[in-house]
Amino acid sequence: MPKVIHIRDVPDDVHYALTEAAKEEGLSLTRYMQRELDGLASRRRIVQENAGTIRRTQAAVDSKVERNTILSVLHEGRGD
Repeated sequence: MPKVIHIRDVPDDVHYALTEAAKEEGLSLTRYMQRELDGLASRRRIVQENAGTIRRTQAAVDSKVERNTILSVLHEGRGD
């Protein structure tokens, strides 16, 4: 079931910028924010997955492989 989020004390300039961005994309502010929040949640999941991959890789090679090396290989595998 969908949840409701209320955000208080949003500065005027931030509200204006978000409203304008939504208008430019032909979306309501609510729909725009839903999309942006979904993007934030997706990025968080990716960060968690990457952290797990780093831990598993380091454990599998029984060494401290550099985080950037592992992330580079992940990005190459994804075609990024």
